[in-house]
Amino acid sequence: MIKDITLGQFFPGNTYMHKLDPRVKLVICFAFIIVLFVTEGIIPYALAALFIVLGVKVSKTNPKMLLKSLKPIMFLVLFTSILNIFYVEGEVLVSFWILSITKEGLLTAFYMTSRIVMLVCATSLLMYTTSPIALTDALEHLLAPLNKIKFPVHEFSMMMTIAMRFIPTLIEETDKIMAAQKARGADFESGNIFARAKALIPILVPLFVSSFRRADELATAMECRLYQGGTGRTRLNVLKLTKNDYVFMVFCTIFFVIMIIASVVGI
Repeated sequence: MIKDITLGQFFPGNTYMHKLDPRVKLVICFAFIIVLFVTEGIIPYALAALFIVLGVKVSKTNPKMLLKSLKPIMFLVLFTSILNIFYVEGEVLVSFWILSITKEGLLTAFYMTSRIVMLVCATSLLMYTTSPIALTDALEHLLAPLNKIKFPVHEFSMMMTIAMRFIPTLIEETDKIMAAQKARGADFESGNIFARAKALIPILVPLFVSSFRRADELATAMECRLYQGGTGRTRLNVLKLTKNDYVFMVFCTIFFVIMIIASVVGI
C-alpha cells in the first residue's frame, strides 16, 4: 500500500502539459473540481472523463500510474457508494430485510464515486506534470493579493514546498523501515485491527525520529544560508504566460461551459 501512494511525485517531461504555466494548471484544476461538483448527468460526467483522458494523452502519463493513485482511496470510494446505495430514499428497485436499493441511491452513488475518482485523477495529473517548486511558486503568485492583509503568503508557500518535497522521501523511508522490521520477524498483515495497529508502533517511532532529525537538519541548513523569508528575494525562473497557456485556458473554459450547459439542460 505504501508504494501505491504517489502524492507529491513529479515525473519530468517535455510535453505540452509539462510546459504550461503552473498558475494556469492550478487554476484549471481548481475550476475542474468546482464544475465537477456543481454538475450532474451522464453527458457532463462523460465529458469530465474525456477531459481526464485527454490530459493523460497530452501529458503522456502512464495510465497505470493514474490507476495506482486510486488504490489508497478505494476503501473510501466503496464505503461512500454503499452508504448512498442503501440509505438514499426514492423509488425502490430491490428490497431485502431492512435494506433497500433505490434508483436515486444508485444515481447518487454513481455521481459521488465519479466525482471522487476524477478529482483524484485531476490532482494527480497536476502533481505528475508540475514540479513542487513550480507549483508553490504558482500558489505564491495567486495568493499575492493576500499580502495586503498581512497574510504570510511566502511562508505558507515555502511550507507547502517543503511538505510536498518530503512526502516521497518519507514514503520511501517508511517502506525501508517496514522491510527492515519484516526481516526481524514483524508481522503487519495478520491479526485483528487492534493487533495491526499495535504492530505499526515499531514503524512510527523510528519514522518520527527520522522526520524530526530531517527537519532539524533542514532548519540548520536554511539558517546557514541566511534565509530571511521572502523579502527582497528573486526567482531563477520567472513565470510568464505564453500563447499555449491562453489557448489551453480558452479550450478548458469552453469545455467547462459545455459541461454546465449539459447539466442545466438535464442531459
